[in-house]
Amino acid sequence: MAAEPDELYTLRAQFWLGHYQMALDEGKSIARRPMSPELKEEREAFVARCAIAMKDYSKVTSGETPALQALALQAQYEALAASGDGAQTQSVILQLQSMLGDGVSPLVQLIAANVFLQAGMKKEALACVHNGSTLEQVALCAQIYITLDRLDLAKQSLQQMRKMDEDSILTQVTSVYIALATGSSMASEASHTLNQLSEQYGPSPMLLNLMACAFMQAGKYSEAESKLEQARSEFAATDADTLVNTIVALQYQQKPVGEYLIALKQHHPNHFLSQGLDTVQGAFDREAIKYRVAA
Repeated sequence: MAAEPDELYTLRAQFWLGHYQMALDEGKSIARRPMSPELKEEREAFVARCAIAMKDYSKVTSGETPALQALALQAQYEALAASGDGAQTQSVILQLQSMLGDGVSPLVQLIAANVFLQAGMKKEALACVHNGSTLEQVALCAQIYITLDRLDLAKQSLQQMRKMDEDSILTQVTSVYIALATGSSMASEASHTLNQLSEQYGPSPMLLNLMACAFMQAGKYSEAESKLEQARSEFAATDADTLVNTIVALQYQQKPVGEYLIALKQHHPNHFLSQGLDTVQGAFDREAIKYRVAA
């Protein structure tokens, strides 16, 4: 079992658990510690990834290494996607694809895969990581398999991660994703792992959303609503996952969801659910005109 270097253990753990500000602070606090060039590059990459996760895209500037250059492209892609500039995002994708030649680093492959996945290019994303040599590559591979409804292959990826580092936070988080994808039979196992992680490292919007999903899998919609309320109140969470999961939890309880639909469309107009709602509303309005009765 491969041990994680102590210098970056806390940084990795906080990032993987969705504690992005804490991970950023940790990354900055250890900047002057002596470490190998490889760990220094990884630290710099995690700092940039934290900024991207918190949507501070302007804080991510292209560096000397290919990984930092790829992260600058990821920040550019996400900023353009958020603004709805689809034409320019294609240019970023082409630049990332040009970086994927022979000898490319696992970190660049991981970054490119994340961008491709956001662009809906699942096949290209999987090609970047399916022969991955790092824990993060295999974890992303498992997530892609889940989106492709290949739970059998996702479970194989999890087994590979357990052989690489069974105690890693990332391995535990990946086991949660697979448990949730399996269905209600694994909901209690997912909840148990999430409770342990939350007790040890503290809650984050990501962990609270996963807890809510586990409760919903078990049919406990009120408990799910409570976890999502915690995400909104303690972290002012307005991310798409929190809003969408809140809408789902409330709908199952036949509670009004109007304010959260408005918030979703306001904060995430390009989210597939926002666009779907616009399409349905537009179709309804067009049909309504046909049956309008003149006063």
